[in-house]
Amino acid sequence: MLQSKEGQPVPEVIFHTRQGNDWVDVSSDQLFRGKNVILFALPGAFTPTCSSTHLPRYNELAPVFAENGIDSIICLSVNDTFVMNAWAEDQKAENIMMLPDGNGEFSEGMGMLVDKAELGFGKRSWRYSMLVRDGIVEKMFVEPEEPGDPFKVSDADTMLEYINPQAQQPVRVTVLTKPGCPHCTRAKQALQDNGYRYEEIVMGSHGISYSSLAAISGQGTTPQVFIDGDHVGSADDLEKWLAAR
Repeated sequence: MLQSKEGQPVPEVIFHTRQGNDWVDVSSDQLFRGKNVILFALPGAFTPTCSSTHLPRYNELAPVFAENGIDSIICLSVNDTFVMNAWAEDQKAENIMMLPDGNGEFSEGMGMLVDKAELGFGKRSWRYSMLVRDGIVEKMFVEPEEPGDPFKVSDADTMLEYINPQAQQPVRVTVLTKPGCPHCTRAKQALQDNGYRYEEIVMGSHGISYSSLAAISGQGTTPQVFIDGDHVGSADDLEKWLAAR
């Protein structure tokens, strides 16, 4: 049975990481001592839930966590450092430290090392998240011991709710564009100039067509901008929206 380690120090482990062309050993003490750290652990890099939801949302909320006193956010998996580095690059997870627990020593010390041989994974970490202050586990959110890969409590929003229920969520901006569109370039520059991060959906990539654009926005021209789910409109509409803020 998995048990919480709240009130206990994190395991003392040396992590073997690859930084650039060099091997760099990093200790638990270096990662946690004198810091406020969020660590979330998951079964494996590149796996569906981890890639689609768990990691991206922590990366998205990283600036909000920083505003609320968090020094770093660590993603841990029982994978080697090359896999973790490749996954970080694939996910563009620039706000997250990818920590390879290749031998499962940290996971075992946390009591979270489980056998996923039925999936061909071998020993892996159970999915959980925790808040660590100066090396001591303050809070853990451990997924229930259910079949499969439950994902109910270790998410970024649950952690943020624990740290500060009143924390302000980042504005979500989506821009639908097409290559070579000068109005798209103008819209993206306007967002950057006003400090807004955005995701870009490009026409002609990954099967996104003008039919998709029309179905989503009701319009047939690019760019089309959505902010917190609301359709703002074109580059002209965006500039008016920004001017009114």
